[in-house]
Parts: sequence; C-alpha cells; structure tokens
Amino acid sequence: MPLTLATDGAHHIPAALDDATLAIIETALATLPIDRPGQRLTSLAALTPLLAASGTIGRHPAAHLGNAARPVRAILFDKSEAANWALGWHQDRTIAVRQKIDTPGFGPWTIKSGIQHVAPPQSLLDQMLTLRLHLDSVEANNAPLLIAPGTHRHGRIAESDIARHVANHGRYACLADRGDIWLYATPILHASDAARTPRHRRVLQLDYSADALSGGLEWLGV
Repeated sequence: MPLTLATDGAHHIPAALDDATLAIIETALATLPIDRPGQRLTSLAALTPLLAASGTIGRHPAAHLGNAARPVRAILFDKSEAANWALGWHQDRTIAVRQKIDTPGFGPWTIKSGIQHVAPPQSLLDQMLTLRLHLDSVEANNAPLLIAPGTHRHGRIAESDIARHVANHGRYACLADRGDIWLYATPILHASDAARTPRHRRVLQLDYSADALSGGLEWLGV
C-alpha cells in the first residue's frame, strides 16, 4: 500500500510538476555549480509564486499545514560521478535563520555555508514538512532517499537509539520519476547510500513551516 503522511510520515505525489513548472525551476537553478553534493540556497525569487501556499508546489504542504505554510529553507542536491556520497541514518534537527539571537529553547548554533543554523524546540520541528522536488528520475541503483516509516512520531531520537528504530520500523526507498514530489515529516529518520550507477540526480529540497519563531528570531526563508 502507498505510504501516508499521517501513518508513515511520508507521501509520494507522482507527476506533481508539469513540463512548464520543471522548466521554471531549472531556469532558476541554471547558474548554480553542478559538481557540489549539496547547496544551501538563500534566494529563489523566481519560484516565489510556485512556492506560495496557493502555488503549484506550495499547495501540497499547505494542504496539511494551512495557508500560513511558507518555505523556510532550500537545498539543492545532485549526486553524480563527481559527487557521489553516502549519508547515514539521521534526523534533520536545525533550521536556517537570518541572524543569531540567543533565545530560550534554541541551541546549539552552527554556521553552514555561511548561514546561521540553530536547533529549535522539537515541537517546532514536529510541525514542519519537507518536500523533495525531483528534477531527474531516481531508481533503486541511483541512491534514492531511504526513510524509516513512522519514526516521525518519536520526537528527537538519541543517536544511540537510531539503529534500533530503523530496525523496528524498516526502511523504504523513495523511488521517483522526473516531476514527482516526495513530501515527508521533517523529523523522520532518513539516509542515502552512494549511487551504484551514478548520474545526475537533482533534487530541490524545501522545508515548510506555518509557525513564527520566538525571541525575535526570523526564518531565513527562500
């Protein structure tokens, strides 16, 4: 049976992006280097109408988070022969913000690609969704995202408990065709192997939230 967001923490949306939408996305990303494993993007103004809650892309998270849903972080991933990495099982635990302001419940702080990141309260992460927009097809031999269905319901999982949760919940490979979207609960345990047959596997990953930050903190946004 297909995975559901409510039960499994992930949902596959086939053919969510038509040719015109894919062309807009690819044009917006055309000037970026193609030999880096992951690039944190600070501005995608050309995509703003698509990413809004009423847009072709934004309507999918808005269906679950409400019309206040907005994109708060973007990362472009591309595995290829030049950049073919593996990533162990983990949870996404940080958010990108405009500037560092010491705020109760937020920390520790890190800087990634020159961008301030901070670990927020788990309750905020639990209300976030992540979208993966597939600009290329992803088959089993081309390093699909691996998730452990249902692990989004366990809150923050200690590093020492990750292997046990993956063993209990199993692993699911998120295969995709060009134009598909995978939508998942941001805290879900996930991983990625190196591609057995490496070729371009472009994925635009977007985090969405409908919540405001406290203490004067501001989302970096997209």
